[in-house]
Amino acid sequence: MDKIKILAVDDDPDILELLEITLEEDFEVIKASTGKEALDKIEKEKPNILILDYMLPDITGVKLCQQLRSNPLFLHLPILMLTGKGEVEDKVAGLGAGADDYMVKPFSPPELTARIQMLIRRSTISLDANPLTRLPGNVSINNELTKRLKNKEKFAVLYIDLDNFKALNDYYGFERGDEVIKETSQIIIKSVQKEGTVNDFIGHVGGDDFVIITSPSYGEKIAKMIINNFDKIVPQFYDEKDRIKGYIETADRSGFQRKFPFVTISIGIITNLSKKFTHIAEISSIGAELKEAAKRIPHSNYVIDRRTS
Repeated sequence: MDKIKILAVDDDPDILELLEITLEEDFEVIKASTGKEALDKIEKEKPNILILDYMLPDITGVKLCQQLRSNPLFLHLPILMLTGKGEVEDKVAGLGAGADDYMVKPFSPPELTARIQMLIRRSTISLDANPLTRLPGNVSINNELTKRLKNKEKFAVLYIDLDNFKALNDYYGFERGDEVIKETSQIIIKSVQKEGTVNDFIGHVGGDDFVIITSPSYGEKIAKMIINNFDKIVPQFYDEKDRIKGYIETADRSGFQRKFPFVTISIGIITNLSKKFTHIAEISSIGAELKEAAKRIPHSNYVIDRRTS
C-alpha cells in the first residue's frame, strides 16, 4: 500500500529536516521552501496533507492557503499551519484562510504526528471528494443545492455528461478513460474560473457525470467554453489510426459490434429564475431530462430549460 504523501513547506532547512526525520517512517515526505515551489509540487505530486509555514519568502502561508481553497481540486486538502509566532491573531488568520489545524514552532514531534493522524481520520470521515478528480461528490453537491435553496438564491445548475465514453473506455482501457475524466474536470474548472464567479461550485457525481452551480447569467457562457475546449482536446485521446478514420469500432451494450464517433459532451442547464424549487430532487430530475435532450444531438451541445412552469 502506498504511503500517505505529506508536503512540508518551510524556508528553514532545519525545520524541513526535522519534519522529514519525524514523519518519514510512516509517510512519504515531499519538501518545498517557497510558495511557488509548493504550488508546483502540489500540482505534480498531489499530496494528501500539507504542512505549511506561516511566513515564506515569496508569499504568506495565509495567502497560499486562500489560493488553494479557491481551487475546487484542493478544497478538501488537509492543511496544518506552522508558525514561529504565538499571537492569537496569527492563529485566527491561518484558520480563517482555510487551514484545518495550527501548531506553534518549536513543536513537539510526537504532538505533530498525533495532529497529522487526527487530520487523516477527520478527512477520511468527512471527505466526499472523488478519488480521481478530487472534486466534491454527491453529498457535497446535495448540501450545496440545499443551502442555496434555503437561502433563496437565484442559481443555474449545469448537468454535464460525456457521450460515447463507454466505447472509448472499452476500446482503449480504463487508464485512457481515466485520462479523459481528469482532463474533462480540468476543462470544467478552468472554464468556471474564466467565465464564472468565485462563488461557483463544481462537483463530480461519479463516472463521466459532473455538476456546476453558478449564477443564472453565467451558465451558458460556461457551457459554451466547456464545449469549445473539450472538442478541441478530445481527439488527442484517440490513436492516430482512429483519428484518421474518425471513429472506433467496438461492442455496444447489447454486444453487437458498431462504429462509435469521438466522445462528445452534453450539458443540461436549469435555473430557478422562472421556477420555484422546494427540493433538490426536482432540480436533478429536470436536469437529467435536459441532459438527455442534449445527448440526442449528435455533437457536443447544451440545452437550457426556458419553460416557466
